[in-house]
Amino acid sequence: MSEDDLPKIVELQKLAFPYMAAEGVYWKSEQLKAHLKVFPQGQFVAEYHGKIVGSCSSLIIKLKSDYEPHTWKDACGDSFFKNHDPKGDSLYGADVSSHPDYRRLGIATKLYDARKTLAMNLNLRRIIAGARLFNYCEHAKEFTPLEYVAKVKKHEIKEPVLSFQIRNGFKFIKILPNYMKDPRSLNNATFIEWKNPNFVEKS
Repeated sequence: MSEDDLPKIVELQKLAFPYMAAEGVYWKSEQLKAHLKVFPQGQFVAEYHGKIVGSCSSLIIKLKSDYEPHTWKDACGDSFFKNHDPKGDSLYGADVSSHPDYRRLGIATKLYDARKTLAMNLNLRRIIAGARLFNYCEHAKEFTPLEYVAKVKKHEIKEPVLSFQIRNGFKFIKILPNYMKDPRSLNNATFIEWKNPNFVEKS
């Protein structure tokens, strides 16, 4: 990601997250600029024939305990990544976006792979994130978020986000309630984790 990309990423965000954009929840140029300043190597874009069709933003943090309940704001500090800690042990996935007209091309997988490579290069212990339950709003009257996840893991309910993350080697840990304002997930998220197989404990 470079500063020249930022206006295009803002427009991508609005297309990728229309429900959240309607609530005003998407990256602004000044926030993306701050991400580049605090942790440039953690910000990626995906291009297809010269067009930006995906992006992801990340920071390094250290939770007080491995699976501490938290909100998006708790993890990121705020939209300017004030919680970035170069001495932390976890790469935190703040967001991944892909253009709706270019899905099923493996864009998100390549962005996830870029994060994994970064985590290994920096010898970080893991990648963690709070991930959306995109279709939960359609099943909330029938199931609690945890029951919904159990159905998704059994392939009884289609859930594009969590299913994709599980296919990419992430493990579901628990539900994070009141994670962020999200009408699709009813503000719930899944705590997901990928452990770096090459991690070397620092002496």
